[in-house]
Amino acid sequence: MFPLKDTIPSRSFPAVNWALLAANVVVFLFMVRDTRLAAAWINELALVPARFLANPLDPAELLTIFTSMFIHGGWFHLFSNMLALYIFGDNVEDSMGSQRYLIFYLLCGVAAALTHVLFNPSSMLPTVGASGALSGVLAAYLIFFPSSRVITLVPVFFLPLLFEIPAVVYLGLWFISQLANGVFSIFIDVQAMGGVAWWAHIGGFVAGLVLAPLFRQRRYERRYYRDQYYPW
Repeated sequence: MFPLKDTIPSRSFPAVNWALLAANVVVFLFMVRDTRLAAAWINELALVPARFLANPLDPAELLTIFTSMFIHGGWFHLFSNMLALYIFGDNVEDSMGSQRYLIFYLLCGVAAALTHVLFNPSSMLPTVGASGALSGVLAAYLIFFPSSRVITLVPVFFLPLLFEIPAVVYLGLWFISQLANGVFSIFIDVQAMGGVAWWAHIGGFVAGLVLAPLFRQRRYERRYYRDQYYPW
């Protein structure tokens, strides 16, 4: 399933969300232009679990928790993350307000990074990408807009078809897939084979579920969108 857009309009301009998108794209373009710079940044700015645990109080290592959120390993890695952030982030920022949204985004990224380190303490693989923080944004969207619909491209017998899938179904299935792969990675060392940081996604999502209600602006709690309801 490939998401294209959602059915919830944003009431205000999502300045922080656009700034996050721009920052990730600009960093990636710098890395693409200069392979030596890219190698240096990944070596110095990516989160490496074993290196982090060896000296967790080193300011340089602590900084990698944040810098790693803005580095991507390839065009598809960047595109898939930025597309999801574009689709879901504007509405979450709308509900939280720009300043709260930025703090929320970074906190989810921190939770994702620490969860990844916890489950992969001996890994020397550099960990990069916005997907941990993005997972928190997806969780917030699930809480705020569970009945909105995600227009999704689904290949059916090799034919690309468009479906409107309820957000609670789309995001619920996404999280279940992350959890299943995360559990699977415990038994097979996926990280050693260069696999996806499943537990970063899980950690970011759980953090988003916990933090999102605390960051929502009260003035939006009684306002409803056409495709929105609050079952909890």
